[in-house]
Amino acid sequence: MINALSYACIGVGIVFWFWGTWPLVGDRSVLFKLHSLSVADTLGSMSIIMGLLLKIPGEWPLLVLAVLSLAIWNTVLGYVLAYCSSSGEDYDR
Repeated sequence: MINALSYACIGVGIVFWFWGTWPLVGDRSVLFKLHSLSVADTLGSMSIIMGLLLKIPGEWPLLVLAVLSLAIWNTVLGYVLAYCSSSGEDYDR
């Protein structure tokens, strides 16, 4: 049962990875493409790590650290990209 759940989490993660790359071929703005890619990549990577956590529970400190690092890094990166893409007029006060 745990193996099936583990493989399901890993499979969902791979689906999220491919789902996030699909908008890259569209004609929307670069920021929309980056946002959809980063969200799908984060969810996919977290799902894969959760699948690995079910598969090898002895490595839980390292895998939990990986999930937290992904969540924090991608959130901060999103704010940095939004700040860099803005015109700067709102932040010069």
